[in-house]
Amino acid sequence: MKQFLLLALLLMGLSSRLLAQEDYKSTILEFQRELNEEYKDPDKSPLSAKQQNAFGGHSFFPIDEKYHVTAKFEKLPTQSLFQMKTTANSIANYDVYGIATFTLDGKEFRLNIYQSHQLRKQDKYKDYLFLPFTDQTNGEETYGGGRYMGLTIPDGDTIELDFNKAYNPYCAYASGYACPIPPKENDIQVPIRAGVMIGK
Repeated sequence: MKQFLLLALLLMGLSSRLLAQEDYKSTILEFQRELNEEYKDPDKSPLSAKQQNAFGGHSFFPIDEKYHVTAKFEKLPTQSLFQMKTTANSIANYDVYGIATFTLDGKEFRLNIYQSHQLRKQDKYKDYLFLPFTDQTNGEETYGGGRYMGLTIPDGDTIELDFNKAYNPYCAYASGYACPIPPKENDIQVPIRAGVMIGK
């Protein structure tokens, strides 16, 4: 009887984990669907009409929960202006809002999290944070200029970083955009095989 109960508990635990994995996978698939829809929408897409007609969707790495990490979040006590260079040789004003510290593949990383001066004036983006980064896949498996991640101001001292939601700047697909260039402080010295791959 005890063995039966133990087996039942193990099966219940396994079932719960499988359900959680499926729920997580569903959230990433929804992110991918929405990103593809955005690029097909003439009002939102950076693609030309010809490119939109030929666009069959982004290429994504396989979903991997290893790249969904809970990072320690340290909000900086005072605003720290950072003038981020862009691909158009212009400057975009951000604050270094906080620092995220996490471990991946046995290595610890510290990344700066930014808040846009321009976007925070809009109600829609007042809680929006920005994580631009580079890693060892750039130029081969992913866009050479690095990738981005959108975040929300956390309530506590941790923040969820999900590299399965990493996306390309518009400059990966079209010219004429002033895309923020990821600062050297946010260069991750491991390959991040998650999120969007090289743009089509």
